[in-house]
Amino acid sequence: MRRSIVLLGMVAVLVLALAVPAFARGKGNPHGQPVVYVTSQSLAYDSIVLTDVPFVEGAPYQLLEIGEGPTGLQTEFGPGDMGYVGGRWWVDVNGDGEMGAEDAFFVCPLLGPGFTP
Repeated sequence: MRRSIVLLGMVAVLVLALAVPAFARGKGNPHGQPVVYVTSQSLAYDSIVLTDVPFVEGAPYQLLEIGEGPTGLQTEFGPGDMGYVGGRWWVDVNGDGEMGAEDAFFVCPLLGPGFTP
């Protein structure tokens, strides 16, 4: 069971990193990087997926919505906002609206400066 959960989380991270239509502008990097739209700022930020992390009850994670906003990735808070947890994200993989071990958790910092998408 745990192996299935880990596999599901890894698949979600790969989908985020590879299949999201929004990618960093230039930077001389041949690999696409995700771009996250921050609704509280009306700005987008380049990002990079660093690693997946295990679910820890009570630890701070921020919801990242896939397929939303002008970049295809959306969240409520960004750098400088109360509520931004430094790029520790969860994706509601099972669609129940609750953070739990079945969802994907990873580190993906937002890289400034923000820009208008």
